[in-house]
Amino acid sequence: MSNIETTVQELKNMLDNNEDFILLDVRTENEVLVSKISDKSIHIPMNDIPNRLSQIDNKKQIIVYCKSGKRSAKVCEYLEHNNYTDVKNLSGGIIAWAEQIDSSILIY
Repeated sequence: MSNIETTVQELKNMLDNNEDFILLDVRTENEVLVSKISDKSIHIPMNDIPNRLSQIDNKKQIIVYCKSGKRSAKVCEYLEHNNYTDVKNLSGGIIAWAEQIDSSILIY
């Protein structure tokens, strides 16, 4: 599997341009309460992905993120194994977003 990554700057441009894609947050409920990248993101905790695949449109580009990029990389692999063809991992996760894009985001 390829596990293609996208940078936080590329994601910011996509959000700024209102591009049509899914921003999938796979962190835990508690992590989401602390911070998130966008109100447009869909939150499905990593462990719930297998039971909630039907909620993720496989015809759209999907950018997956977590805290650092490790869990989201695993989710990208899982999605690719389940016939999702346009999946990218957010390089560095929400930590990179907080460091490079939005310093108001709490790094936990």
